[in-house]
Amino acid sequence: MESDQTEQPARARGSLIYRQPRAVRLWHWLNALAVIVLLMSGLMIFNAHPMLYWGHYGANHEMPWLEIGSTGARGFLRIGHVTIPTTGVLGLAGGDERAFPALVTIPSHYDLAAARQWHFFFAWVLVLPGLGFWLWGFLSRHIQRDLAPTARELRPASLWHDIKDHARLRFPTGEAARRYNILQKLSYMGVIFLLLPTMVLTGLTMSPGIDAAWPWLLDLFGGRQSARSIHFICASLLVGFVLVHLTMVMLAGPLNELRSIVTGWYRLPRERSR
Repeated sequence: MESDQTEQPARARGSLIYRQPRAVRLWHWLNALAVIVLLMSGLMIFNAHPMLYWGHYGANHEMPWLEIGSTGARGFLRIGHVTIPTTGVLGLAGGDERAFPALVTIPSHYDLAAARQWHFFFAWVLVLPGLGFWLWGFLSRHIQRDLAPTARELRPASLWHDIKDHARLRFPTGEAARRYNILQKLSYMGVIFLLLPTMVLTGLTMSPGIDAAWPWLLDLFGGRQSARSIHFICASLLVGFVLVHLTMVMLAGPLNELRSIVTGWYRLPRERSR
C-alpha cells in the first residue's frame, strides 16, 4: 500500500524515502502535457486577434489595453500608452507578421480552426484529471495534510524566513525536506484552486453557447472581453509559475527531483553542517 511523504518513518540522513504517491505523479504529468498544449494552441488563437479589452465588447477600432503587432518592419508590444519594441520576438519575427511566432504555437502555421480543436480537446485533459485529483486529494487528506498551510507557517516571521532561505538558495535538508515548505504550499494551492479554475471558467465564459446556458458567468467576470483578458493574464501567471518551478528543480538537484516525480522515491538531502 502506498503511503504519503509525511507517513514515512524517520530514517538516517540522506535516506531514500517514498515521497510522491502515484496519483500525484500521474496528475503532474497529465497536467504538464495539457498545460503545454493549451498554452501553445491558445497563443495561436490569440494570434487571430492580438488585442485585449475590458468589458463586454472589443473590436479593431476600439482601444485595447494590450496589443501585440507590427508597423512596417517593426514589431511592438503596447500596454496602455506604453509601447515596447519587440522586433524579432513578438509581432514580427523572421518576416512573419504574427503576435507570437510559429515556434511557440500549435499549429505552427496559421490555422485558427485547428488551434481551437487542440485547445478544446486538451481542456478536457486538464479538467477531468483535475477533478479526479481534487476528489482523491480531499478523500486521502493529501490536500489537508500536505498542501494546506498551517497557522504557524503563515506567520509573517515564518514566511519571511522561508523567502530569505530561497533567495540564498538554501533549500530544506534532512527531515525538513520530507514536507513541502510554505512557499511551495502557497504556490501549489494557488495554482490548483485559483489559477487553473479561473482559467477554465473564463474559457467557458468566452463560449456563446455556455453564456446562453450560464449567463451568470458574464456577470461574474464583467463581460466576454474581460474574461478573455483574465484568461490571458492567468495563462501568463501560469507560465511564470512553470519557469520558477523548473528553475527551483534545477537548483535543488534535477536528478533527485525528477526521480521523485517519476518513481516516487526521493533521497533526502543531508543536513547542513553547523
